[in-house]
Order: sequence, then C-alpha cells, then structure tokens
Amino acid sequence: MLINRWTAVDAAHTAIGTNTFSTVFQPTGLTMPTLRQDRIRDEAFEVEDPLHLIRLFGISAHTAMRYINAAHPERTSRLPR
Repeated sequence: MLINRWTAVDAAHTAIGTNTFSTVFQPTGLTMPTLRQDRIRDEAFEVEDPLHLIRLFGISAHTAMRYINAAHPERTSRLPR
C-alpha cells in the first residue's frame, strides 16, 4: 500500500494497491520490493541511525546495520586481527 496526498487526508480515496502500482510502474521495471529497498537506502544516507530505520521500516537490527554500513562505509570500523 502506498499513501499519497489524497489518501493521507481523505478516507474516501483508496490507497494505491499492488495491482495499480504494477500497472503504472511496469514499463519502468520498478517493483515494490525494489522501491522499498531504495527508500530504506535513501533514508540511511540521510539519518545514519539504525534505530530510526528499524522503527520506520520494521526491519531487523542486522538489516538496519547493513544499510547504514552501505550508506556510510567511512564510519564502519574494523577491529584488527
């Protein structure tokens, strides 16, 4: 389900479902999982907080850290062996 400016304020408008999304975005090659992953990645670039990603997207701590590390590799520290 996607929320747009009409469905956010008026319950009479239905949300954009999977079928509508597929019909509209099929020519571009976008899928709903790809769009979600891209949104999480963009948020990781902006926020740098894994807890924010966990709360916003409902992902695990491990997944949130993977996005943060991918977005900010310079902040990833490796312990010497």
